[in-house]
Amino acid sequence: MRKPRDFDSELQALTEKAKQLKGRKVLQLGELVIATGADALDPETLTGAMLDVVKSKDAKAREAWRANGAAFFQRQSRKADRGTPANTGGNQASQGDDEPR
Repeated sequence: MRKPRDFDSELQALTEKAKQLKGRKVLQLGELVIATGADALDPETLTGAMLDVVKSKDAKAREAWRANGAAFFQRQSRKADRGTPANTGGNQASQGDDEPR
């Protein structure tokens, strides 16, 4: 005879997994804002820009944004491939410069 399923515990486990995934998504979005330098903008400006992007129906503009985003991630992955951390949290312009100051 089969063991009855405990639907309550399965539902609770799925709910917990959903919370973890949502938390990870929020964390990754925050990291993305910081990595792009958008954290320097005030929240109202950043929100307004994101709302305009979401409302935009211009296919050319969306493709340009997508290409810029892809290029950003390519640059980040090349930095990681060279052994340089992709997001050091510091002034990245001064790191790795070979020119004397």
